[in-house]
Amino acid sequence: MKKIIPLIALLLLNMCLFSQQADQKIDTTMKKQFLGLRTCLYVVPDLNEAKTWYTKAFETKPYFDEPFYVGFNIGGYELGLLPEEKDYSERTDNVVMYWGVVEVEPVFDRLISIGASLHEEPHSVGGPLIVASVKDPWGNVIGLIYNPAFKLPEEE
Repeated sequence: MKKIIPLIALLLLNMCLFSQQADQKIDTTMKKQFLGLRTCLYVVPDLNEAKTWYTKAFETKPYFDEPFYVGFNIGGYELGLLPEEKDYSERTDNVVMYWGVVEVEPVFDRLISIGASLHEEPHSVGGPLIVASVKDPWGNVIGLIYNPAFKLPEEE
């Protein structure tokens, strides 16, 4: 049941996106308080080990590297690693951040090959939308999505 609700939400989003006109403009006349997602944080027990794994997983080096935080720029979005301050016996997967990819299966397969574990197999959620997710070696969920309908608005 936990996995069905997000899939239904993605399917409804897909139906809405593809039912709109392709050339529809985003309303920028109103001042928006929310600018969109900026940072995805993963809490890890060993910051150096996680930094090495995420550098390999996302094929980029951190732009910020301190003992209290490691930050990566992934396509203009922040992926942050925080050292674990308490022992988490169980990680939750009720929120999944989906990282946009050009093709889901090759990225999914590569993450599995470097130590991630299966969370959700690649599959269609309607139209051309494909999603999958894995768990990093510390149990954090990393979502992957191919969504050709999603375009970022031009920043002012």
